[in-house]
Amino acid sequence: MKNITILGAGRSATALIKYALKIAGEKGWNITVADSNLEMASKKVANHPNGRAVFLDANDTMERQNLLRQADLVISLLPPFMHPLVANDCVHLGRHLVNASYLSKELQQLDQVVREKGLTFMGEMGLDPGIDHMSAMQKIHEIRAKGGELTAFRSFTGGLIAPESDDNPWHYKFTWNPRNVVLAGQGTAQYLEEGMIKYIPYQRLFRRYNTIEVDGLGEYEVYANRDSLPYRELYDLQNIPNLLRGTIRVRGFCDAWNALAQIGLTDDTFTLSHTRNWTYSDWLESYCHKSHPASLKERIARLLGEDTGSDVMQKLEWLGLFSQERIPDIKDPTPAMVLEDLLLKKWSLKPDDKDMIIMQHQFEYRLNGETRKLTSTLVMKGTDEHDTAMARLVGLPLGIFSKILLEGNIQCPGVHIPVMPEVYEPVLAELANHGVAFMDREEVLAT
Repeated sequence: MKNITILGAGRSATALIKYALKIAGEKGWNITVADSNLEMASKKVANHPNGRAVFLDANDTMERQNLLRQADLVISLLPPFMHPLVANDCVHLGRHLVNASYLSKELQQLDQVVREKGLTFMGEMGLDPGIDHMSAMQKIHEIRAKGGELTAFRSFTGGLIAPESDDNPWHYKFTWNPRNVVLAGQGTAQYLEEGMIKYIPYQRLFRRYNTIEVDGLGEYEVYANRDSLPYRELYDLQNIPNLLRGTIRVRGFCDAWNALAQIGLTDDTFTLSHTRNWTYSDWLESYCHKSHPASLKERIARLLGEDTGSDVMQKLEWLGLFSQERIPDIKDPTPAMVLEDLLLKKWSLKPDDKDMIIMQHQFEYRLNGETRKLTSTLVMKGTDEHDTAMARLVGLPLGIFSKILLEGNIQCPGVHIPVMPEVYEPVLAELANHGVAFMDREEVLAT
């Protein structure tokens, strides 16, 4: 009998827990779901005969290790900074570890001892990172197998709201960590273009977006992720001249988000000295020179180079930034924290809302004297605010890989991400049975 322990029962764990309990029922395995919110964990286990929910203070080393001692495999959905603690526990106790977070240097440094113990630590086994790795590597290997020489790889992913649930002028709602959305892009983006490294500083990032076409849905914007360069090595693309990874948003989003950044509302580097009893218009006023008789809206529009009735200004007004509503008390607030609090009220999913994930890979390659382009696109919608596409596409790869590993159908000791055929082929095959399938379109660009 196999025992799987899932650490974390939050929103992204919903589909994973459901899948794991189903497999446990079929195979006679046991699933333990641990969280500091026992009520939430119990609700998701739902009295399944093969599942149990337990309280866990993940910061308590003894409590954590006593729990993990009972597992054959651990799936961690804890915050990324806690993964090294769990990883060291798993090394000490001899347990496999799977998570959906980016592989940290601390975990990579455990590779030799993990191999020596015959354990598998698989990171980046979620959506992005995760499904992006597996689907991209499958196509890269297919192109190379037929003799193609890759000249460009571009990959974009977006967690969006489905058109039928799109009811606000931003055409966006939160489907994942709100703080990550607010702080997205901060730093300098790096990518490859015609063999040269290109940089986009944060203050220009949301003005430098491109567009992509998604069949059946139309045109979307994409802005560059922070650092595309590591994917040369991760995907064995050392000599490729064009390489870009980015984030997908609905048309009009980037211009409006750029306005928030230009005003200064996404800044997380300093604490606002005074917000008590401030209204949102007071907050905006603190970023403007006083200039009578111009109104606050007129001065903000001038600062941004916008007309007062522009689409960008309408989006800012819809958020309530010009209102007399008081800003809630937030301890040691940064501008980004105040903005996040506001957006949580404006961009929350309603009970029947459907989210939507779009992932698109673009491959350009030379074959038989032709330059070809392969566009591979995934679109998936959720059912409601609980059964989201985001939760499915993060949780299902974790569950599927864990099942295959415990069945003994994969032998890959060490610390990895899912770029090997022996990992991505079976996981993608089962994902397709859950409706996770890419649609391919190929065209000849030049002969």
